[in-house]
Amino acid sequence: MSELSKRVAVAVVAIPIVLGLAYLGGWFLAVPLSAFAGWGAHESYRLAHAKGIRPVEWVGVPAAAMFVLLGAWRPTFAGYAPFGLAVIIGVSLLAALEAMRTRGPDGDPLPTVAVTVFGAIYSGLALTFIPFLLALPGARAWTALDADPVAPLLVVALPLAATWIGDASAYFAGTTWGKGRARLAPTISPNKSWVGFWASLAGGAATGVAWLFIVQGRLPVLADAGPVPFAVIGALLGLAAVIGDLLESLFKREAGVKDSGSFFPGHGGVLDRIDSLVLTIPASYGLLILVVYLR
Repeated sequence: MSELSKRVAVAVVAIPIVLGLAYLGGWFLAVPLSAFAGWGAHESYRLAHAKGIRPVEWVGVPAAAMFVLLGAWRPTFAGYAPFGLAVIIGVSLLAALEAMRTRGPDGDPLPTVAVTVFGAIYSGLALTFIPFLLALPGARAWTALDADPVAPLLVVALPLAATWIGDASAYFAGTTWGKGRARLAPTISPNKSWVGFWASLAGGAATGVAWLFIVQGRLPVLADAGPVPFAVIGALLGLAAVIGDLLESLFKREAGVKDSGSFFPGHGGVLDRIDSLVLTIPASYGLLILVVYLR
């Protein structure tokens, strides 16, 4: 299967599932999302194993899932922060104690603890921002109606659409005009070009403006900001998507593997599918709050 076919297949299957679960919200979303986060942590630890580092999976995998479950329970940043911080402290202490108990000074205790904590945060804390995004319209009175069940879904759709459309724009532009041109990061991902990079930003910017026109009737507070800020937001999400993709490519190249796992047969692992989203989802949360504050 070609790379284009893989991208189309993933989008066709993933978009309805993600949007359907987001519409249901609550624990219907949180439980599968937490399992996804835990498996993502497992894959990051698999990459570390390839370099001889043995993270404490029994600590990190549940912590990644716990981040998401707590986010569904306390879906505002202020309400979540004390519990999220407690998970970070807990996973750090447990990983350190386990490293002392079983690894000793010659068993790479520092990389063990560092990778254990990072793996949990990398997938778990990032996906926690999905419940945060779903709660934003109601918590901050952004909607035109007192209760609008579609508005949260539209907010989550922004980073998803900007990521996937930006990625598709980068792929088509890169394969069409980027061959033989300057490489973006040749030692990390040799196939990525600067042409594709700028196309990702342009695709993200166009998505941001199109998204605003679609949602302006349901989210008038955001519409008041105008199209220019949302073009900037879309471009920044396109940038975040590229960085997220390159970051995971860096980890895989260090480990000497093509895919992070085989969770999706023929399509790679969980991290291969959410590599960009781990940055675009949290970034969209902060950017939406900022644009309303500055409007």
